[in-house]
Amino acid sequence: MHLSSLKYLFLAGVGFTACALAENGYADVPTDFVSLFNEQDLSGWKGLVDPRKKATLSAEELLKAQEEADLRMRMHWHVEYGVLAFNGGGENLCTVEDYADFELYVDWKIETAGDSGIYLRGTPQVQMWDADHEPYWKHGADKGSGGLWNNRDHARFPLAKVDKPAGEWNTFFIRMVEERVTVKLNGCLVVDNVIMENYWEPGKPIATKGPIELQSHGDKLWFRNLYVRELTDRTR
Repeated sequence: MHLSSLKYLFLAGVGFTACALAENGYADVPTDFVSLFNEQDLSGWKGLVDPRKKATLSAEELLKAQEEADLRMRMHWHVEYGVLAFNGGGENLCTVEDYADFELYVDWKIETAGDSGIYLRGTPQVQMWDADHEPYWKHGADKGSGGLWNNRDHARFPLAKVDKPAGEWNTFFIRMVEERVTVKLNGCLVVDNVIMENYWEPGKPIATKGPIELQSHGDKLWFRNLYVRELTDRTR
């Protein structure tokens, strides 16, 4: 068995062992991660410029489009009592930096009947929703959050439903290496080294680098304890 396979077996074991332990709703983050959110303002974040239009813009046009996107973003994303909050309007919130291979911790909560997600390398998405909202069950909400919902050829739903009720804090651990994604929700493994498909250009490999985005889907959201670690040959 390859070393990478052994590593993911280990991750799976840790995930299922930890399911009963993740009760406090706070990410337990190693010290070598970098904070994406300073609990004071939106430093390190920017508004969304449609990725399908970026390639058609000149440098000057792109700068103008980003300035306009940032103005729109600040109408809907803000900091309240050290928490990153979204009022349900506008567009995605994007990291200024792009990431290739990385690990991410984030605490999140969503309003009742809410639906959202986290984009990896600018690609939708690791799913977040009110898993107890019955009208969403036809879309798979009854299976829980954490799945790669936009996948068509590879697994799109989580291995287990381990969501806290809407309005309570959940914790994601997300690991992305090349085109494969592993997700733990509240300490439980829900996505095990699954290929994330290219939503924007189906059939092509996913982008090798891109922003982490918090999705706007018309519902109120809250985030805290956002930490990232870029992976290198040593840390993979």
